[in-house]
Amino acid sequence: MDWSRHPSIQRAADLIWSGEIIAYPTEAVWGLGCSPFDEQAVYKLLALKNRDYEKGMILVAADIEQFADYLRPLTEEQRATLQASWPGPNTWIVPDLENQIPEWVKGQYDSVALRVSAHPVVAGLCRAFGGPIVSTSANPQGKKPALHQWKVRQYFSDSVGMVTPGAVGAEAKPTQIRDLITGQVVRAS
Repeated sequence: MDWSRHPSIQRAADLIWSGEIIAYPTEAVWGLGCSPFDEQAVYKLLALKNRDYEKGMILVAADIEQFADYLRPLTEEQRATLQASWPGPNTWIVPDLENQIPEWVKGQYDSVALRVSAHPVVAGLCRAFGGPIVSTSANPQGKKPALHQWKVRQYFSDSVGMVTPGAVGAEAKPTQIRDLITGQVVRAS
C-alpha cells in the first residue's frame, strides 16, 4: 500500500501544512509531528509535551533525498554512513553547516537530529507533506511514550489535529541517536 495516497494520510499532511500537530505510528512508539518551518506549531508541540525547546527536535523523512539540502555540505564518507543506515531506526546528529534549520527545531545546538524512517505510515506522511516533519514521541515529558492510539488520545485528547491510522512497528525501543562527526551514541536504543 502506498500510504502517501491514503486519504487519511493526505488529510494529515494538509493539517500539518495548516499548522496542526498530528499523531502517527513510528517504528517503536507513537509520534507527534508538525512542520519544522512553522514556528508556532513547533512551540505548540513543545508546550503539549512540556518539553524545553533547548533540547532540540528530530526531523524524520521518507528518504535521504528529502534531506539532500542539509547533507550537501557533508563529506562523501559521512553521506555514505547515513545512506548505509537508512531507512531504519537510526537517528543521526548532523551539523547544520549552512544554518538551514530553524533554531526552534535545533534548540541550543548547531546540529540537527535526522532520521529516515522505515515505517510505511511515516514515510507516506513525509511524502504526502513533501518533506521532513518534526518527530517526537507522543507523551508528556516524564511519562511513558504511547504505544497505542488510545494512549495518544488519553495523553492529548483534542490537542492534536489528527491521529492517523496504523500501528507501531516491531522495534522495542525508540531509535538510537548517534553523532555523525564523533560516532558517539547519545541515546541507546
